[in-house]
Amino acid sequence: MTPPEDANAEAWRAYGAHHLRRGTEPPEVARIDWGFEGTGPGTEVLGELAGRRVLDLGCGPARHAAHLVRAHGALVDAVDASAGQYERARARYGSLPGLRLVLADAVEHLRTAEPYDVVYSLRAVPYLDPHRLLPALASALRPGGRLCFTVLHTTSRGDGPSDRVTARPEILRMAGGGDITVHMWVLTPDLWTELLTEYGLRVEHVDVLDTPQADDHASYRLFQVPRPARVSSRPRVDRPPPAHAALGVGAILYGPNGLLLGRHRRGTWELPGGTVEPGESLRETVVRELSEETGLAARPEDVRLLGTLLDDVGGVVRVTVAARVTVWRGEPADQPEESVGRWRWFGLDRLPEQLFVCSAQALTAWRPDLPIEHAPAHYTPYATGTDGS
Repeated sequence: MTPPEDANAEAWRAYGAHHLRRGTEPPEVARIDWGFEGTGPGTEVLGELAGRRVLDLGCGPARHAAHLVRAHGALVDAVDASAGQYERARARYGSLPGLRLVLADAVEHLRTAEPYDVVYSLRAVPYLDPHRLLPALASALRPGGRLCFTVLHTTSRGDGPSDRVTARPEILRMAGGGDITVHMWVLTPDLWTELLTEYGLRVEHVDVLDTPQADDHASYRLFQVPRPARVSSRPRVDRPPPAHAALGVGAILYGPNGLLLGRHRRGTWELPGGTVEPGESLRETVVRELSEETGLAARPEDVRLLGTLLDDVGGVVRVTVAARVTVWRGEPADQPEESVGRWRWFGLDRLPEQLFVCSAQALTAWRPDLPIEHAPAHYTPYATGTDGS
């Protein structure tokens, strides 16, 4: 069976080719209609656009992108994976200053592009696996940036959303006759919100966009999702650690791919690390925990101990030694029975929300200029950055 995203890529190729053959010329737009023409909010949900870097995800013939350039002074990248849609857009808007047309897979583009102030998408998000798309979207937004997108909620037949992250077939009707089968992730608003939160974004508002036609059940949801200007953190638990776990380490691995963080099963993003075992040096703990959690190999002599962090919040006392690993081997991977996984590299300007508070404290001890909110901690740096072994 063809994977859903591969089937969609072929469907959009055929869709774009169909409209190229027909010479379809849709009218220019005067506003963004997120659901149905003339209903619901418009372009204002995107905020101030003049001079801002904006991404139109799944732009199709790029009418909305062109409108934002002309009417609002935005600098827009418009990306679509369909060669036919790209050719339609290029024929009509290829010479428009301020608009850059991109033929690419959306996720691949998001992973390599400079951060955007605003990212928006009209009904294209449900055609991509959320677990592939949403982390890339979160990383591509600047702190303080804004994401707005619409998703299908109920079809015209009355088929509602699913509470499971799975794609289902839907029929796409084409102008001039014919239809194409696509696969869509049609999810409940609560599930979309849960997924967005998992990948570090906060849902500000969800608009209900129902068709004005009484005999039609079609309905969309518009998600307005800002990325906070400062990265949040939170404790993983609200009780003191057991005595044997009172001292721990947090390992900072930062290289050309970014900073390594993993997702704890309770929801926080964390540095590799853990508690010191009896008879073990701090450097040995860093090496062991790194191997156990990520599969990466390092040597004690390549661990630089930065200092000790002590915090006491609500009677919960933690002692953490921040460490920098300067050399390592291998690629991070989820390890059996470990509570932290989904290891990813993050740019320092694209850190995820909900960092584990100890990891947040270690990161600001290493780089005090990082925009991370966390409970205060008393930091004692080691004089040379290598003591305390």
